[in-house]
Amino acid sequence: MKIAQFSRIGFMMAAVGSAVGLGNIWKFPYITGEYGGGAFVLVYLMTVMLVGFTVMIAEMLIGYLGRRDCVANFETLAPRHKQWWKHAGWMGVTSSLVMIYYSVVIGWILNYITVAMIQLPSSVSEAETAFNTMLKQGLGTQIFFHTIAFFITTAVVAKGIKGGIERFNMVLMPALMLILGVMFVYAFNMDGFSQAFSYMFTPDWSKLTSEAFAVAVGHAFFTLSLGYGSIMIYSASLPKEGNMVHSSLFVIAGDTIIALVAGLVLFTFLFQYGAEPAKGPGLVFISLPAVFFQMGVIGNVFSVLFFLALAFAGLTSAVSLVEPMVQYLIDKYDFSRIKAAVVMGLFFYLFGIVAILSQIEWSAPALTWGGKNFFDWMDYITSSVLLPTAGLAMAIFVGYVIEKERVVSALKPQMGWFFPIWYFSLRYIAPIALVVVLLNLTGIIKI
Repeated sequence: MKIAQFSRIGFMMAAVGSAVGLGNIWKFPYITGEYGGGAFVLVYLMTVMLVGFTVMIAEMLIGYLGRRDCVANFETLAPRHKQWWKHAGWMGVTSSLVMIYYSVVIGWILNYITVAMIQLPSSVSEAETAFNTMLKQGLGTQIFFHTIAFFITTAVVAKGIKGGIERFNMVLMPALMLILGVMFVYAFNMDGFSQAFSYMFTPDWSKLTSEAFAVAVGHAFFTLSLGYGSIMIYSASLPKEGNMVHSSLFVIAGDTIIALVAGLVLFTFLFQYGAEPAKGPGLVFISLPAVFFQMGVIGNVFSVLFFLALAFAGLTSAVSLVEPMVQYLIDKYDFSRIKAAVVMGLFFYLFGIVAILSQIEWSAPALTWGGKNFFDWMDYITSSVLLPTAGLAMAIFVGYVIEKERVVSALKPQMGWFFPIWYFSLRYIAPIALVVVLLNLTGIIKI
């Protein structure tokens, strides 16, 4: 079945929306400060181009040439061993597994929008108690907001490429940028801005260890939404005259700028009010709410805006995570779009409830094994195993399996003199980097 097409700007907004997710706001700022500030930023930008950009073009090319779902794209484009290569297309399943816990986290964010409107915690200890209470005892609260995330995501995907996904991203992505822009202007005029800037950009070469390089490669890959099948499916809807190189550079620039701006804003607020940078969810749900409380009325306004921006980032990524398997059901089994969206929505919704239960006090023991609960296992399997494996498969497929003449014909006019550099990176640099990241993340080797 032919996939509907994005407009050119609609594709770029959707691709940026897919790339800009929760990791941009609560992970990138922290690891930047943790691994050497400006030194890490330089390494990160280098790995974005050598690994992220390289694999993104490969994933775009598979979708652009195949014009179908992930499984059919690999099977159609493979000149031989089609039955083997179609299994690489099951990378789309990864996105559905990610949605199991991603929707739960979006639910937390939606809940905190209401918290920001009603009553912010007055201290870090109060914020920590409130978050842990929600996590371990708030079954009804989590299911309620998880349900809202399910309805929004499923409804957008059900409306299709043009009427749903493109329109959704054309509204939410500019809104996200506007909110962060307003908060950045306010933060720029605070005393804590210079400290935040120093924390994120002053090079500390002593922290730039071999582990920092592995972290940079891993985050560059994951933050660009590679390996889920989302970019591939979106590229299958890219107009024939669309430029993959320009589009990918736009996505990379947008993703990186938003991460840097978010980091400067958040750390300015933290340093201004004497709070310590926290890692992951602790930064968003514990440290920041207490800081917003100290800011008074403007803090209430900014807390609502911040969690709205975070919700927008999460929802635009969520839509892209559901789409690959929806398209597969449409292509393979001739499902209507609405039926496919509902089926995949119910998949992540029902297993999302299991993920919630795996953290509730009375049910957690039954859903915990090997030192991880169900929620953590979904995170580990997808981010540490499936995503780098999918990236490696795409690099090998485009670099070694698809006929070089076909790759040259599609990309040489767009890349010009840069094509041999990109092709070399695809065949040698990106695969080696992804193997190292895969081995490091799974604990087979420690760098």
